[in-house]
This record gives sequence, C-alpha cells and structure tokens, in this order.
Amino acid sequence: ALTHVAGAYWRGNEKNPMLQRIYGTAFTTQQELDKHLKLIEEAKKRDHRKLGKELGFFIIDESAGAGLIIYQPKGALLRDIIEGWEKKEHLSRGYQLAIGPHIMKSDIWIRSGHYDYYKELMYIFDIEGTEYAIRPMNCPAHMLIYKSALRSYRDLPIRYFELGTVYRREKSGVLHGLLRVRGFTQDDAHIFCLPEQLTDEIKAIIDFVLYALKVFGFKDYCVGLSTMPEKHIGADKDWERATEALRESLEEKKMKYDINEGEGAFYGPKIDIKLKDAL
Repeated sequence: ALTHVAGAYWRGNEKNPMLQRIYGTAFTTQQELDKHLKLIEEAKKRDHRKLGKELGFFIIDESAGAGLIIYQPKGALLRDIIEGWEKKEHLSRGYQLAIGPHIMKSDIWIRSGHYDYYKELMYIFDIEGTEYAIRPMNCPAHMLIYKSALRSYRDLPIRYFELGTVYRREKSGVLHGLLRVRGFTQDDAHIFCLPEQLTDEIKAIIDFVLYALKVFGFKDYCVGLSTMPEKHIGADKDWERATEALRESLEEKKMKYDINEGEGAFYGPKIDIKLKDAL
C-alpha cells in the first residue's frame, strides 16, 4: 500500500533539484496491513503538531522561519510550570543555577572543539571584524564559570545546570514540529568531579532521569551506551575510562542496555534513553 509522498532534495543537498519521494509499506497478510494502517491513522490523531495548534499551545509561522517555535499563552504557562519543576528538582539535588550568553566569540568554540566538529550546524556571523557564533550548546559557558576561580578538590563535585536556549542550523527537510527544530531550550548540566566520584555522579543522574520519566508518565523506553565515534577529540585512554564508568553505572543500577558502537558525541561517550511516543 502506498502511504504518502514528500519532497526531497537529491542527496540531501538543498542546492540540488527537488524530487518526489514515494512511501509505501507491505505485509504478509491483509490483516497485518490493515492493523498497521489503522495505527497510522490513530497516530495522526495524536500528532503533537495538530494537538498543539488545537489546544493553543504553540504555532510555527513560516513568516518567522521554519523550525522556530512560538509559544502561545497556554503553552508558555505550561512550559513555565515544567521549567519551575526542573529548577526545583535540580536545586534539591545540589545543582547550582547558571546562565550563559546566547552568542560567544568563535575562539571559544574553536577551543571547545565545537567549531571543527559542529560548524555546519552553527550560525556564524561577524561583529566589528570579530567572528561570533550563536550557541548550539551550553557547555563552554559552564566551563568558563568553573575556570573563573581557584578550585580545591574539597569543593568537588560542583554541579551547574541551565535551562539554556540553543540554536542549530538544521536542514529544512529534517524539521518536525517540536521534535526537530532550529531553536530549543534544553535542560543542560555539567558536573566537575574527581575520577573516584564519577560513577556515583552518573548513578545519581540515572536516578534523576528515571524519576523524571515516572513523573511525566513515560514507561516505555530503551537504554543505549553510545561509544567513541570515528571523529572525536581526546585521548583513547580517557574515552575508555569514561565508557567504563558509564557501563559500570548502568550495570550497578541493573539496567538493560544496548551498545551503540560509534554513536557517542565527538567529545565523549553517552547514555541514551529513548522514549516511545503515544503509539
């Protein structure tokens, strides 16, 4: 059965001609096909883009730009409630609130590694002969806060968090409602700790994440340990130590997980928790 059509640029390059992509599906029995098509129709009813507009939560106005969310009063109030909960929970766990600028000199992004590994997704511009970039991540500002004063090992761990709005130069073809956008606010935290504190900090983060999933009603999820990609920074021994700390933490929490080979960030391995949507 043919399901829908969509436009697509040849080889994903917007400079190439626009082509038509035809989607279809097939099953071994008519019963399985009917079940699948019914599931698609039910999913359309629950599409957050449709519900967001109907409930007056948010709009995406092409005159403002694709992938840029405008929150209406009801949506802004709901977001404020969620962010208030986020702040309260972080503070109760020993995190300190931080706020970084939305733009910084490109030199900072070069030092952090983002410029070499993430440049194609960054908005870069000039101010009085100096190159700046709109932040795609919050990391460098938190590092600068830590660097701004002398620290003792007795001060550690130090936990900074920010509900930071970031901007990424996503291609128009991959944008999708609130799930893939060009500007979004993320709950972002950075913890400075001793090597021997690492596993305990990771386990505390896992507990926090699982608690948040429970509060918001997410029960169906899968966990993955994403390892060193081909393009990365840092010494292999540091990657091995970090990956082992993540692995040890997952196993001590008795969590089932898959290994996602080569799918870590350029700056480190990570634990991915992927949620199942309504259907």
